[in-house]
Amino acid sequence: MAKVAFLFPGQGSQSVGMGSELLSEEKAKEIFDEADERLGYSLSSIMFEGPEEKLRRTENTQPALLTMSTAVLSLVREYGIKPDYTAGHSLGEYSALVASGSLTFADAVYAVHHRGLFMEEAVPFGEGAMAAILGMERDELEQVTKRVTEAGAVVELANLNCPGQIVISGSAEGVEQASEEAKEAGAKRVIPLQVSGPFHSSLMKPAAEKLEAVLADLAIADAAPPVIANVTADLVQKAADIRSSLIEQVYSPVRWEDTVRRMLELGVDTFVEIGSGNVLSGLVRKVQRRVNVFSVSDRASIEAMVKKLEQEA
Repeated sequence: MAKVAFLFPGQGSQSVGMGSELLSEEKAKEIFDEADERLGYSLSSIMFEGPEEKLRRTENTQPALLTMSTAVLSLVREYGIKPDYTAGHSLGEYSALVASGSLTFADAVYAVHHRGLFMEEAVPFGEGAMAAILGMERDELEQVTKRVTEAGAVVELANLNCPGQIVISGSAEGVEQASEEAKEAGAKRVIPLQVSGPFHSSLMKPAAEKLEAVLADLAIADAAPPVIANVTADLVQKAADIRSSLIEQVYSPVRWEDTVRRMLELGVDTFVEIGSGNVLSGLVRKVQRRVNVFSVSDRASIEAMVKKLEQEA
């Protein structure tokens, strides 16, 4: 029996204008209105009209991507497609939790707005950095980051995206040193990322503590279907486990390659990326080419997917 996973993108997949073609869809429009009401400002106009620098601010990017994913999800549901598992990359995990009934959309959008603010505040601008390291084995890169950190400049593995693509995060000095050492050790490319902080590193612990207080006020239910958590790359269903993994996720690596491999082990053969862009679809294909992968962002792309699935049934 075919198994389906719904995947939800994280920061970096945003673009000005995303979601504007969904305004004619009643259910999607309700999601945009609900986001604006819960946040107390017009997030939807930032999504539809920009300016880009405003959308790129973490406290706007995170709720905007969640809103886009949930709006598209509302259309996917009309076709009766149900996931066996859900997962999201970093903030995308909140979209996955909405899809699995663990968080209400209103609470999730409120949480990720604050998550973005706390992540921005955790490290003064310019003191943290992130870089993508291409063409290097995980264990080898981890040895580099440990050496640099032990010498006094914090740098850690942050996003384990797919074979040969790992993001490091930490102090500006640590990331620079580790990038140089990685090149010397044979990394094919090092790409500094345009981010405002050292996300998914231990420097984010102050943000995690503040987020814990916000999550304490929100109702979190058991997830059905199960979510594959970033922190463990394994199933999480119980509300208490979800709460603790969301806090830990802020300063821990996103184990995306392991997440995809776990879903493959569980028999998933159809991956549906829901929301803006197709970054996760590309990462899935780099782990396993022989699966169905779709990225859907509007009714036309959903209908094309449904048609293909019906042909294969």
